[in-house]
Amino acid sequence: MSMSTPGPERVPSTVKAGKTTGQGKPPSGAKKTGPAAKKTTPAKKAAAGGKGRKPITPVKVGGGRPWGPIIVIGVVALVALGIIGFGVFSVVQGSRSWEDKVADIKGVVNYRAQKNPQIDARDHKDGTLSYVTSPPVGGAHNATPQNCTGDVYDAPIANEHAVHSLEHGAVWITYKQGLPADQVATLAKKVQGKDYEFMSPYAGLDKNVSVQVWGYQLKTDDVNDPRIDEFIKDTRIVAALEPGISCSGGNTTTGPVTAAANGTSMGGS
Repeated sequence: MSMSTPGPERVPSTVKAGKTTGQGKPPSGAKKTGPAAKKTTPAKKAAAGGKGRKPITPVKVGGGRPWGPIIVIGVVALVALGIIGFGVFSVVQGSRSWEDKVADIKGVVNYRAQKNPQIDARDHKDGTLSYVTSPPVGGAHNATPQNCTGDVYDAPIANEHAVHSLEHGAVWITYKQGLPADQVATLAKKVQGKDYEFMSPYAGLDKNVSVQVWGYQLKTDDVNDPRIDEFIKDTRIVAALEPGISCSGGNTTTGPVTAAANGTSMGGS
């Protein structure tokens, strides 16, 4: 019986698993080692000063005001305020009496306030009469008024007729005799074609121009004085003591009063 010679002893081969499971994964709960374990969280990097990161440049956002719309709104607001203000002013002015308006005109003399019986008299009398003021602003007068439908007389007229026209609400513009023609023409433009206005030269006038209605008078040396127009605007017709009586059909002649006036006697005191 033959016996076999034993061969070299087998050594079992081993596989280096490197602490992994049979699937090649590290066992659960195993402590991580290597590069993966050295990762730093963003919070830690921020705490470390963000080493290695480029600084972020802040973006500038334009904060300028939109001046265009603001200016437009401001202008509109100012215009609106102006319109409202003018409206309020107009209402206030419109509610004022004509006497208050005339009182605001510098240089106007209010003879009505004096309560002078010779100025306040309104009776009709014939012949030549004397008056307190020159030119007269009221008092007894002729029964026939002077025609005052925009009439421009080139010579003095009778006071007695003119005062009656004042009683009807007319404005009488008088000017110094010898006043230059261009200045007379300037005054005539304020009268011509306008009812309840008339004009004539006046002997011995102490100023170049004197404008009067019943009880009020304004004197000036300047034919372009804006107060003249203001006075006319504020007193014409409304200053009448006998409102509503026509200014036509009156005396149309110049010169002193005569017994037979060229006109029609009109009602009144």
